[in-house]
Amino acid sequence: MNKVSSVVTGRLYSDILEITEDNIEWSGLNGKTILITGAAGFIAYHLVAAMLLRNDLYDAGIKVIGMVRNLDRAKAKYGALADRDDLDLVEQDVCVPFNIEDRVDFVIHAASQASAWHFENDPVGTINANLAGTINALDFAKKQDGKNPDSKATTLIVSSLKTYGKVTDGSHELLEETQGYVDIDSYKNCYAMGKRASETLAASYSKQYDMNVKIVRPSYIFGAASLDDDRVWAQFIANVVRGENILLKSSGAPFRSFCYVTDTARAILRVMLDGENMQPYNISSEIGNVTIRGFAKKAVEAFPEKGLKLSFANPEDEAEPTVDYSAQTPEIMNSDRLEKLGWKAQVDISEGIKRAVAILMKK
Repeated sequence: MNKVSSVVTGRLYSDILEITEDNIEWSGLNGKTILITGAAGFIAYHLVAAMLLRNDLYDAGIKVIGMVRNLDRAKAKYGALADRDDLDLVEQDVCVPFNIEDRVDFVIHAASQASAWHFENDPVGTINANLAGTINALDFAKKQDGKNPDSKATTLIVSSLKTYGKVTDGSHELLEETQGYVDIDSYKNCYAMGKRASETLAASYSKQYDMNVKIVRPSYIFGAASLDDDRVWAQFIANVVRGENILLKSSGAPFRSFCYVTDTARAILRVMLDGENMQPYNISSEIGNVTIRGFAKKAVEAFPEKGLKLSFANPEDEAEPTVDYSAQTPEIMNSDRLEKLGWKAQVDISEGIKRAVAILMKK
């Protein structure tokens, strides 16, 4: 069997090991089968690799079924890991009822179109992955309970900070109870409304069928994404990898919660094992709260040897912006509920950028 350490190397291996060695109750996954939708995605890949590494290091007996939209692309991403007996990559559209015969103990529904490009060009596909996709994930989990009523499956829905919408109550951060405005008649909110609906679906299935369902709301997750990723933080990291100066076309004022991908993966596993049913958990990091401008600045400062500069397309944007809490609560998420489970963020913005650049440069 191809060991993770022989396929995943350098800084990426260190990241996966960090998840694998987290002090969660891993015994709860020993000998279990986990289905992950969107397994070729950014966060899901780290979850899968960490579970496989757990098998390598501790003979945990975890079986992972990775549901992907394109099998060839997924095999290319996983490389030789795709040939392992404890990983089964399955090509399946989440919008179609799941065709999987295995008895599954945990279902992680992480499949979603989270890119602004998809919101603009495929809003129907975007909302459908969260509506039909969530229904199919929950229906599949319900069937598992029918196969073995004495051992219920646990479903974890990966929601989003976008469920909060526009909050204008003057608060400085978003609590899990916060509810803001979302224009339901705008296609641009296909993602936000899809995520809101997925949580209501989860609550409905949990109540009507007495199912174990957990919910997480990740903030802005960053790390070693593709160099072609259109998300703004990914573009900054790509600039550093290419040795390019960063040019901001605005003041970079939006204030957001960023969380490194390993911290996010650790949080998902902790909530899945220790979180309360139908109690949403924000995944955010106090050491990751920064403006877009601040993120770009940290990207430049992380590599002084490269001599990179941060500049602005418009001279009027050079002045440092201030946060106006009266106009709208920034996308800063409170993580107290998650931290009460024993989770704590470990990677700040600067360290996360350094790690991401090292991975993309294959170091």
